[in-house]
Amino acid sequence: MASIQQTASALSLRSNLLSPSLRLLKNPFILKLSTPRRNFRGVKMASTVAGSYAAALADVAKSNNTLDSTCADMENIEKIFADESVYDFFANPTIDQEKKRQLIDEISKSSALQPHTTNFMNILIDAKRLDAIKDIVKEFETVYNSITNTELAVVSSVVQLESEHLAQLAKQVQKLTGAKNVRIKTVIDPSLVAGFTIRYGNAGSKLIDMSVKKQLEEITAEMDLGNIELGL
Repeated sequence: MASIQQTASALSLRSNLLSPSLRLLKNPFILKLSTPRRNFRGVKMASTVAGSYAAALADVAKSNNTLDSTCADMENIEKIFADESVYDFFANPTIDQEKKRQLIDEISKSSALQPHTTNFMNILIDAKRLDAIKDIVKEFETVYNSITNTELAVVSSVVQLESEHLAQLAKQVQKLTGAKNVRIKTVIDPSLVAGFTIRYGNAGSKLIDMSVKKQLEEITAEMDLGNIELGL
């Protein structure tokens, strides 16, 4: 990540590069992006730009039998673009397109992205749509989960949980939802004090809260200490 940040900064400052030139890319996305994709197995997709791009990528991945690895690619991209300096670099319309392609090449190599994922990112650069990458990642996740009958569970904890513990939590969510598969995303949240929370369901609408923070809030409520000021 540090190397990518440094490259973004260097490319932003460099002014003596060649003028941008369009690449001839083998583009499996052109026809797929002509109209918004509406559904996957009966699940209606929002007719947004992000939804259309995500659906096109999912179509290509499905045809190549690379849905899982493409999903992993998008998770890597999500982590990289979570860094504001990287996102700002690509969202800046004044930065040369060729500089952006150079950084995509570096990201592709360092993250071992599949060729069609790299191609997809370059298409977003050419279309000046890379500022929508965060929304595209979210839409792709929705499409992927729909195609594979996968339930997404976001596990928040103070420290990273062991893989065997996460596997147990995934089994529990699977029992609760009846989903064929469960994907676990982990989030570090120091405010929980200890323990963990699990969000799942439509847009994270369901919550299992096993955190010390929740227990402390319940104790405080029971003791009616919410409005008492403690002093020496």
